[in-house]
Amino acid sequence: MKKTAFLFPGQGSQAVGMGADLHREFDFVREIFDMMEEITRINISRLCFKGPMEELTQTVNLQPALTAVNLACLAVLQRENVPFDFCAGHSLGEYSALNAAGVLSRADTARLVFRRGELMQREAQKHQGAMQAIVGLTLADVEQLVKEVQPHGIVAIANHNMETQIVITGAPGPVAQVGALAAAKGAKAVALKVSGAWHSELIRGAEAEFTQCLGAAVFQKPHAHAVLNVTADTAEKPEDIRAVMVRQLCSPVRWYDSMVRLRDAGVALFVEVGPGRVLSGIQRKVLPKDHPAQICNVGSLAQLEEFLKRPAQG
Repeated sequence: MKKTAFLFPGQGSQAVGMGADLHREFDFVREIFDMMEEITRINISRLCFKGPMEELTQTVNLQPALTAVNLACLAVLQRENVPFDFCAGHSLGEYSALNAAGVLSRADTARLVFRRGELMQREAQKHQGAMQAIVGLTLADVEQLVKEVQPHGIVAIANHNMETQIVITGAPGPVAQVGALAAAKGAKAVALKVSGAWHSELIRGAEAEFTQCLGAAVFQKPHAHAVLNVTADTAEKPEDIRAVMVRQLCSPVRWYDSMVRLRDAGVALFVEVGPGRVLSGIQRKVLPKDHPAQICNVGSLAQLEEFLKRPAQG
């Protein structure tokens, strides 16, 4: 039996105009945006549809805005009764995946991503941070470089996205040092436009308060397998999922391992549910060239229609 996985994007997939066509078309999408606006007191629809980009990309705005669009895209697939076996979300996107799996309600998802954004923004304002993508070295290579620089300041692995695409995070000096060492080894080091050192010790100050928020949210048993960032594995007990999510804020996102896990589980259809094509682009590089899986995007009305018309796999 062929299996389907829904993948939910995180920060970096935003674009002004995202979700506008779905919002115009469907009452139930407008309800998702209304709920998000009620919980956050932010004009999410204006930010998503009209920007400006600078305001949209502030973490406190972006986390609920992107999640509203992810949940809207999920809702249109649910309306079409599109079944799925697995789900995963990249960093922020993991909260959308937990909603898809039935672990978190929409309202709890909204509350958690809003508070997460507030706390992360607060910590980023206290501690200047930087992130770079290192392309062309293995995880073991980058870990070695990080270890060499760590005595000089905070630097860590943030995301392992592809076999040889690793994002580092930390204080600007040590991040630049690791990037320079990587470049000397023939890799490409690309500075990322971020407002903080996500998934590092520099935002550890958010963890205790966010743990309280996670404690107040209701976690249910999943009805689909959610592959978690921290472990690159599934968990079935609500309390185990909650415990992993406590660690998610400052732990590396094991995206490559998670996608290999889905590939090995026999997933034949990967659907990126939300704006942009970041995750589908990564997936095309993670899967072997001769792998028979289909990779689709549902981030707009046109993409939804294209997805529903696609030929079924033989």
